[in-house]
Amino acid sequence: MPPALPPPDDTGLLGVHHVALIASDYARSRAFYTGVLGLRVLAEHHRAARDSWKLDLALPDGSQLELFSFPGAPPRPSRPEAQGLRHLAFRVAALEPMIARLAAAGVVCEPIRTDEYTGRRFTFFADPDDLPLELYEIPADAG
Repeated sequence: MPPALPPPDDTGLLGVHHVALIASDYARSRAFYTGVLGLRVLAEHHRAARDSWKLDLALPDGSQLELFSFPGAPPRPSRPEAQGLRHLAFRVAALEPMIARLAAAGVVCEPIRTDEYTGRRFTFFADPDDLPLELYEIPADAG
């Protein structure tokens, strides 16, 4: 059993600020994350010295996604699953509307499953670089 954590205060971790992704095709990934997933653009910068783009995207809860492009970045090994970050999960109030939105954009979701420990429903799909993304359902009235 892990040790008990001290009460939260402002000297420890407060949440996730951002997650950073590297895209193989910046324009395609930009269109996916803004158009298909509906994330809001906070800032976009071309870094000429690195021939790289950096796009800051906002989620409604205040967390952010950073989308980068880097010439010649190697693909992420994922199948079989590699060590390191496994997937990025987005919280949604209801799965079906988001699954329908993804399907309308040609994005295939796995069948809906139920988390055996929490009882919450979820599904997986992939971004344009085949990075694993998850929709995790937490209804608004779940408290």
